[in-house]
Amino acid sequence: MEDDNKVPTTIRDVAAAAGVSAGTVSRVLNGKRDVADELRHRVLAAVSELGYRPNGAARSLRTRAAMVLGIVISDITNSFFTAVVRGAEDRAQEAGYSIVLANADEDLGKENRYLEIAAAEQMAGVILSPASSRKTTIDVLADRGIPVVTIDRHLTNAPVDSVTVNNHQAARDATAHLISQGCTRVGIIAGPVDTTTGASRLAGYRAALRAAGHDDDPALTAFGNFRTDGGHAAAEQLLSSPCPPDGLLISNDLMTIGGLQAIAEAGLAIPSDIAVVGFDNASWSTALRPPLTVVTQPTYEIGQTAADLLLRRVSGETFPPRRVVLRAQLIERASSMRI
Repeated sequence: MEDDNKVPTTIRDVAAAAGVSAGTVSRVLNGKRDVADELRHRVLAAVSELGYRPNGAARSLRTRAAMVLGIVISDITNSFFTAVVRGAEDRAQEAGYSIVLANADEDLGKENRYLEIAAAEQMAGVILSPASSRKTTIDVLADRGIPVVTIDRHLTNAPVDSVTVNNHQAARDATAHLISQGCTRVGIIAGPVDTTTGASRLAGYRAALRAAGHDDDPALTAFGNFRTDGGHAAAEQLLSSPCPPDGLLISNDLMTIGGLQAIAEAGLAIPSDIAVVGFDNASWSTALRPPLTVVTQPTYEIGQTAADLLLRRVSGETFPPRRVVLRAQLIERASSMRI
């Protein structure tokens, strides 16, 4: 007769008997493929010897959590991420997974808290737009074997899959276009250079200046925060300089809104006083007068591709970290056409 007062065997008891961590036992019991065969046999032998029985309700909760993907984006107000998330969600649902969305708000502390939650909830994987390419850390996920794919920006301190666009070439093409329209003082409102996106677009702008024989005048570069207020402040800085730009590349759509507001407040005409190219083909781009020349990104495809990579990792596939670079394209409209 079984003793009702007997203390039930726990997952930690199994781990101690097998000489492995509790996390390894959990991965074996949940059918994960990232455990060596020898460790798996030791765990299963300990389970059998100790008569361990997982708690049914708790295991059910863990199973449901394992069918969830997390998406942590850097700014929910940026329409770029709306289409990216839609692409990832559609692909995830096709595979039977649900999506949980979190907004890190370009804040490293907030981002880290969301990654900790993803780890605690044992999500199957995470798609991440890192707040910083250097300072963001995914250790809390890596320690639990939770795969990560980054979007829009690379991580320079972790070898994980990423999906971005050809930011350097796109910014170079946009700058060359402004020069081809007769602009002699092309400026840029650049994003934060601690993100690979901000740094790459600034480098592409500078490469186009060099190729055209133009000086890289520091007075023609202003930095924003990828937000409307940052674009407005950066544009005011450029327009108030002794020799303001006659052409301007703005590095994302939110900063473009702020930049256009500052140009209007200064009483300048587009494109005769200043030609403008923005990044991201937001729905309002064609509603402006004149319509806005933009670099358009394949946002939906970015999300789909990131989800495809993540689901492959979740299924147990192993392959070297992939850097997928999709093509962004310049769409020429009246805001930059001076010739």
